[in-house]
Amino acid sequence: MRHFGHIAPEVRQRLFHREPCSFSADSSPSLLAAALGATLYSPATRPRLADDILKQAGRGVISMVLCLEDSIDDAEVVGAEENLVRQFADLAERTGADGEGAQPPLLFIRVRSPEQITDLADRLGPGIRLLSGFVLPKFTEERGVAFLESLAAAEAATGRRLFAMPVLESPELLHLESRAETLAGIARTVDKYRERVLALRLGVTDFCSAYGLRRPPHMTAYDVHIVASVIADVVNRLGRADGTGFTVTGPVWEYFRVQERMFKPQLRRSPFLEGRAEELRQALIEHDIDGLLREIELDRANGLLGKTCIHPSHVLPVHALSVVTHEEFSDAEDILRPERDGGGVLRSAYTNKMNEVKPHRAWAERTLRRAEVFGVAREDIGFVELLSAGLGG
Repeated sequence: MRHFGHIAPEVRQRLFHREPCSFSADSSPSLLAAALGATLYSPATRPRLADDILKQAGRGVISMVLCLEDSIDDAEVVGAEENLVRQFADLAERTGADGEGAQPPLLFIRVRSPEQITDLADRLGPGIRLLSGFVLPKFTEERGVAFLESLAAAEAATGRRLFAMPVLESPELLHLESRAETLAGIARTVDKYRERVLALRLGVTDFCSAYGLRRPPHMTAYDVHIVASVIADVVNRLGRADGTGFTVTGPVWEYFRVQERMFKPQLRRSPFLEGRAEELRQALIEHDIDGLLREIELDRANGLLGKTCIHPSHVLPVHALSVVTHEEFSDAEDILRPERDGGGVLRSAYTNKMNEVKPHRAWAERTLRRAEVFGVAREDIGFVELLSAGLGG
């Protein structure tokens, strides 16, 4: 699999200075963590789930979460588990173990309890080869250890490498008086099981719920200050670039229908050219994607990579804005040249900024990691062209 692999090779060659790399579910954890991109959630109750998974893979989805938790009713859990077992068996039949035939994205199951992990790993049978891991809800030190021990037991029983993606969404993490202690406990737990933790996910909907809040489509998570403060503290403690941190993914964007607007669109006209690109701009505005685009940019500026998505229309914007620009790539390569090891300051090749080698080194390393999985756009290519190409324009 590869990002933008669903578009024609000749189109990729026109768009990319360096194309996204190919990878598989067996690739290194560091590469997979960077490559998650827009992780699309789906309720595990969907009767044609196998069809849905393959259809979304054909549209460029790289990672999916099949949810047994908040997206389904408590009374549906047993039926949803049975459906997952059936759908994985169907997928296993339709996707060859040798790589022949259609291949699904990276698949994760969001469970409710530690016991579900070992139970489902056993019940999936040969279909376990299609599973990359489990998403662990409301993760704290107290709850998390049991989940991760069950994950280790499932690995041992199946012989399949399985990753964990803890969701940071508990009230203890949100509340000021318990936040520092909760973060410290989470850090101890994920560090102990570091080889199994692929990424940390932020449950911003639960954060808002604790205070009866819901952000409207013209506002991002960063406009809700109580949420922004938690994101900042999570990145501060768990997203460091000194080798102790983890990939932290961006919060979900809830909107995908037309809403009546109180404020002017956030999407400037200038990046969009005449003709179809203006139609694309209008379509993005009508579906509240302009707010999503702004939040994606703020995610990256605040140290997050990838994003939780609940609608297929959100996937391509996340991926298009994850592509490294030619300017970013040029700066990162200049900073990381061997002759720069001693530090110093240099003018960027684009002659519009200062690149200070030592302070910008960690940024440059992260940028090249993103470039590997999402590619580097050609000098004259921006996110508008990437969006349009991904939509078949």
